[in-house]
Amino acid sequence: MSIAVLDCGLSRDCPLCPRLVEFRQDNRKKHGDWHNAPVPAFGPLDARLLIVGLAPGLRGANATGRPFTGDWAGDLLYATLLQHGAATGRYEERADDGLTLVDCRITNAVRCVPPANRPTPAEASACRPFLATEMESMSRLQAILAIGGFAHDAVLTAKGLRKSQFAFAHGAVHAFPNGLTMIDSYHCSRLNTNTGRLTEAMFHQVFVTALAALHN
Repeated sequence: MSIAVLDCGLSRDCPLCPRLVEFRQDNRKKHGDWHNAPVPAFGPLDARLLIVGLAPGLRGANATGRPFTGDWAGDLLYATLLQHGAATGRYEERADDGLTLVDCRITNAVRCVPPANRPTPAEASACRPFLATEMESMSRLQAILAIGGFAHDAVLTAKGLRKSQFAFAHGAVHAFPNGLTMIDSYHCSRLNTNTGRLTEAMFHQVFVTALAALHN
């Protein structure tokens, strides 16, 4: 029986991380109508902006099959994209809502949902080649918006850059040697917004910074 292939070499039944495989299989038994598989990226490969998150949320992207779709983080992210012209259509918390991204693409550092939303270092390492391949496949890529410290670290490692030279900080702008720019943001999770660590205004501003890093 052939394995269905998703994007950047991912398969629906990717076997690389035993803990994530077990969690996936358990969720398929509990929620047969969910996606319950590695979540492919969303948006065009010729986009100039790549948004990188941590991993699919259990009842969000893991259920819907689209990054940041179906949970609070997606509500804030897609509202921001729509407001700034980086998306068209209407966001309705489902993968078939017709929403289209404009000159940006969204992915996760780890493509499978991890228990308690916490990938292990080994799982991050196993999934890193998919992120590296994705970035290399984006021929017009100019800027990366790293949503959270985990995504920040994953991008640096995938690019072979030292973390000590690019410290994570909300709103920080990092110029890479190859001409890419990475912008950091606190994760747009409900926890961060409820505690005031990240406000909607802060998130909108960091996205404006990301758009300003793009050039023709």
